[in-house]
Amino acid sequence: MRSFLILFFVASFVIMSDSRLMAQAEKTESSLPSEDFFIDDVVDKRLIVENRLMDYQPIREADIAWEVRVQRVIDTREKLNLSFRSQELNLFNTFIELIKNEEITVFTDEKFKSPLAKEDIDKKLSSLDTITDFDYDTYTEVIKVVKNDINWENIYSYRVKEIWFFDKETSTMRQRILGIAPIYASPKDMENGIPPGPLFWVYYPEARLPLARYRVFNENNDIAPMTWTDLFDARVFTSYIYKRSNVLDYRLKDYYVPNPEAEVDMTGIDMLLHSDKIKNELFNFEHDLWEY
Repeated sequence: MRSFLILFFVASFVIMSDSRLMAQAEKTESSLPSEDFFIDDVVDKRLIVENRLMDYQPIREADIAWEVRVQRVIDTREKLNLSFRSQELNLFNTFIELIKNEEITVFTDEKFKSPLAKEDIDKKLSSLDTITDFDYDTYTEVIKVVKNDINWENIYSYRVKEIWFFDKETSTMRQRILGIAPIYASPKDMENGIPPGPLFWVYYPEARLPLARYRVFNENNDIAPMTWTDLFDARVFTSYIYKRSNVLDYRLKDYYVPNPEAEVDMTGIDMLLHSDKIKNELFNFEHDLWEY
């Protein structure tokens, strides 16, 4: 009888201890919210992350009856292109994140022949400056080396290289983007009169899949699931033509030299008119193949 009572008290003590530990554990787990508890939205948006991207439709070389290479400039200060200047979802920071994650390859040239090494990318994305600081403990001037990263707000335009071609299999004019390059000039280059140029080139067919995971800001609807891939594939941007393939490899500005004797410089307007002329040629090429 005595041994039975001892076993009974020991079992009761163990059960009470376990219940207290379980209650404490439940209280602790409930008091600490999960990672998905604090969401800056109504729901955790997963449509973009879980979205599947369709591959390009395969094209045979024999089906391409005509093609022309075109380079465009996207001015991010235009109203339709303000999504490129989003404080949180801008394209330049997206490129930087993809480069750091080694998801895309960047090149120095527009023909995608010279890929940039990691050390060269760091040099392009930042600059080293020396400043003079005063040390109040020793009352002496100290020279410090400061690393300055490129501010995305100084990227005012992007250059897009694309190919327009006529597919005789479907009898349609089509286009494919080959590369995208942010245009940038450092303050020192601007002081020395060096115009802005491509910072690096991104091969778009490679970047098309990772860009499909990054949203584009939409002023009309914050939940609109548009990605950067959707924007470029659907061509939801405005631009002007910077270059068309030609035998002399001229840019549009190479055709128009400012006249120093002219009272008003009309070269900018002439280049825009030439750009619109090339746009109309691309449109009319497909249109003229049909009879009504």
